[in-house]
Amino acid sequence: MDGFLSEWWVWAVAALVLGILEMLAPAFILLGFAGGAGVIAIGLLIGGPALFGGSMFWMMVVFATASLICWLALRRAFAHKGQVKVWDTDIND
Repeated sequence: MDGFLSEWWVWAVAALVLGILEMLAPAFILLGFAGGAGVIAIGLLIGGPALFGGSMFWMMVVFATASLICWLALRRAFAHKGQVKVWDTDIND
């Protein structure tokens, strides 16, 4: 796997770009993908392509799994706790 996507810096740039896009359009979805890309970048930096079995398939499986785990963890950590406040009285009464 000597392709362009096996370079760690490509994944690091992708994580950075996805993080910036999340700041511009806060939909809370791109942050999980940014986390997954960051995990892949760190994995490639530390262990190289051999860490992912030397195949793009397993790299994409790890990316998808890491993205889902990051998204679920961030959603749980930063989710709104509680219901919307419903006012029974008018402030002018």
